[in-house]
Amino acid sequence: MKKLLLVAGILLLASVPAKAQIAPHAEIFGGYSYMRFSPSDGGANLNGWNFSVNFKPTSIVGVVADFSGESGSPAGFNTTMHTFLFGPQFTFPGTVSPFVHVLFGAGHVNIAGDTNTSFATAIGGGVDFHVAPHISVRPIQFDEVFTRFNGGSQNDARLSLGVVVHF
Repeated sequence: MKKLLLVAGILLLASVPAKAQIAPHAEIFGGYSYMRFSPSDGGANLNGWNFSVNFKPTSIVGVVADFSGESGSPAGFNTTMHTFLFGPQFTFPGTVSPFVHVLFGAGHVNIAGDTNTSFATAIGGGVDFHVAPHISVRPIQFDEVFTRFNGGSQNDARLSLGVVVHF
């Protein structure tokens, strides 16, 4: 009986680390963002920031809240673009972790005081490189952001890079 209890105890303790690996966790990303904003009357290069939180109930599937803000002064007009996007993200876990996501939400633009808000979607992905416990570097995230401001469709490319902290 003692041997059976000892074996059961060892198996129970051995399963605790395995359970910890599949427990829900979160990732926070922050970094630089570049957007090629394409309004109907031309294009503009905008620079700014990108921040996201990814709640991961499993190691593969997550739910992302992604926020970005870019600005610039093309042709002398102060221009800012903000996105507020949410949706699923699928990650392939490992030391090198590629991911893809489809996000939905809103975009807001201000061009020389003329503002407009639109439904927005983004389709994209990237790759994270784990460099230390709880820390990854994201050298690239590419998103194609679709909006419709002032009756015209925009198809904007957004590139981001930065650091990911895992909890």
